[in-house]
Amino acid sequence: MKRIIIGTVLLTIALFANAIPDEGMWIPILIEKYNIRLMQEKGFKLTAEDIYSVNKACMKDAVVKFGGGCTGELISSEGLLITNHHCGYGAIQRLSTIEHDYLANGYWAMSREEEIPSPGSFITILKSMEDVTDRMMKGITDEMDSEARQNVLNANSDEIRKTAIEGTHYTAMITPFYMGNQYFLMIYETFNDIRFVGAPPSAIGKFGGDTDNWVWPRHTGDFSVWRVYAGKDNKPAEYSKDNVPYKPLYHFLISLKGVHEGDFTMVLGYPGSTSEYVPSYNVDMVKNYINPKRIAIQTTKIEIMDAAMNKDPLIRLQYSAKEFGIANGWKKSIGENQGLERMKTIEKKQEFEKRLTEWINADENRKAKYSKLLPSYEKLYSELKDYSLVSSFTSDAFFSTGAEAVGFARNMMTLAGLYEGTPYEAKISVVRSELLSGAKGFFKNYNRETDKKLFVAVMKMYGENLDPKWQAPEYIKIKNFCKGDFQALADKVYPATIFADEAKFTAFVSAFNKGSVAKLQKDPIYRLAKSASNFISENIRGELNRLSSEIQKLNPLYMKAQMEFDRDRVFYPDANSTLRVAYGTVKGYYSKDAVYFKHYTTLKGIIEKDNPEIFDYDVPDRLKQLYTAKDYGRYAQEGEIPVCFIADNHTTGGNSGSPVLNADGHLIGINFDRAWEGVASDLAYNPDQSRNISLDIRYALFIIDKFAGAVYLLNEMTIVE
Repeated sequence: MKRIIIGTVLLTIALFANAIPDEGMWIPILIEKYNIRLMQEKGFKLTAEDIYSVNKACMKDAVVKFGGGCTGELISSEGLLITNHHCGYGAIQRLSTIEHDYLANGYWAMSREEEIPSPGSFITILKSMEDVTDRMMKGITDEMDSEARQNVLNANSDEIRKTAIEGTHYTAMITPFYMGNQYFLMIYETFNDIRFVGAPPSAIGKFGGDTDNWVWPRHTGDFSVWRVYAGKDNKPAEYSKDNVPYKPLYHFLISLKGVHEGDFTMVLGYPGSTSEYVPSYNVDMVKNYINPKRIAIQTTKIEIMDAAMNKDPLIRLQYSAKEFGIANGWKKSIGENQGLERMKTIEKKQEFEKRLTEWINADENRKAKYSKLLPSYEKLYSELKDYSLVSSFTSDAFFSTGAEAVGFARNMMTLAGLYEGTPYEAKISVVRSELLSGAKGFFKNYNRETDKKLFVAVMKMYGENLDPKWQAPEYIKIKNFCKGDFQALADKVYPATIFADEAKFTAFVSAFNKGSVAKLQKDPIYRLAKSASNFISENIRGELNRLSSEIQKLNPLYMKAQMEFDRDRVFYPDANSTLRVAYGTVKGYYSKDAVYFKHYTTLKGIIEKDNPEIFDYDVPDRLKQLYTAKDYGRYAQEGEIPVCFIADNHTTGGNSGSPVLNADGHLIGINFDRAWEGVASDLAYNPDQSRNISLDIRYALFIIDKFAGAVYLLNEMTIVE
């Protein structure tokens, strides 16, 4: 049996030959072996075991995955946790009402009793990680097809995970690294009783809005504060008034010493996904085929939402989280395309592939092993791009805050399906209850007139951007029926459908029986939702999965070929939502010719941007008063309040909320964004312009202390001056 496993020797060669230490997202368990010397040369004063250890409390014990998509950090022995404002945005929005708008006005609990339970919020802490490559690859052969290979991997994974957590309350996950050449077992502990402690108003926490997003200089106070609760045994427990603040194994000390150009910085967090080692065909698909059309439809959705939000405070509350979710990815895609073009990423990868091919063809053994890789990629990506576009664009139009009523209607397919055979009453009751419960959340954040505008826009763009062979049959039928006049169609359909009216929907679902299925089939919104969903399931998803699986099968071999060929190149694993270490230096950069950005911003910049006529730049009066009085307390540096700073730590989505640490391992900032010029670093890192943007922790403390008056929170933190 032939196996593709990255051995210690290969890794050592790849990682240390002419390494560029500021690039990369490194595996904590391997820091001692591969990174600590370089980190210490850059100024780090601690050891690898201070970062990751299973024998003593360490930094990993204070870093949490927040809500599944962000990072947070524990900052007191009483379970106090800080993350980004935008990471808690959805939860804060769900807790808000028009009378108590915690997004717009902020909120601060002034005692434990005022901390607000946040249903649905959770945090996850890594307990340990272990290389299980040998056990995962047991039974794998080169002759296996993708399905057989995956079946063996799944069986091996199930057995390893079951054994690892037997008799515990932990969960286990096995994750591939280096495109499937290595596998690590992660053991996690999850806490579900998370309570909202406080956050500044959006005028601070989201200052600059979409305009400043992905941009440096930045002046956003992007933080929120939460508390983790546990049972009296300090173990995870469902929400109860009897629960007590969690006692973490480790919490970060907070430094008021500040940052200076050239300082060592380290980011610990859960970066989501990068694709540094994919072939040029992948980048071409993303840059030239997928991104342009997705940017177009997302632009339209954002414009519609913004117009509605600017007219009505209730709509702003309802749509803020939705709009932010769309706009964040939209602007990132724009910057990504510009960065890929500026760096000539496709051309550079093509040149690399040309040299790689010459190297492969120069040796018969390499030729036998690797010669089919790039031609196979070319063929697969030529097919994949259509299926990927149709899947993503259909989702953008109907299911990812596009025509919202259509996306909501899809949920009814499960209930209707239960009546196609013999009704299963027990399951029907559960599904009905889930639909009614989900409807409360949907309609709380729904505005029919806004959705009508979205419906008209996305229906038009769906027809314009996808060939008819890629369109759902019901869409074609509706388009022909209304002769492309989607406004007239919306005016007729929306007053009649049950999916745009909470009372109608609730009454219909509550009384749903076998006869209701025929009535449901007459609803045009439901028919469209069902048709689009089935079209993707029956015509797109199968081929999309097959092509993706074929590419996944090639990836381990391609990764190995790259590492054998390019021995002088740094190879760190792509991000995959597991805990990583990134380290580097506080550093400004040249944005373009003669334009240099220094490494920090201050409160002065916020005041300079103040514009009461623009929601995202309307500085709170209290903050202006503090600025005028220079009432800065102990948080100033050279007479100014620092707000944000940049460094060249390699980060991506998921690193939002990550602790930014100094050479002593003390918290100096909270990572929340990347600079526009380097946002393409998910596909190609640019050392000259790739910069992570962090909130200076002193600004967060200043807001908690001077702006909010929640001084008691500072008393439980360990602050180093």
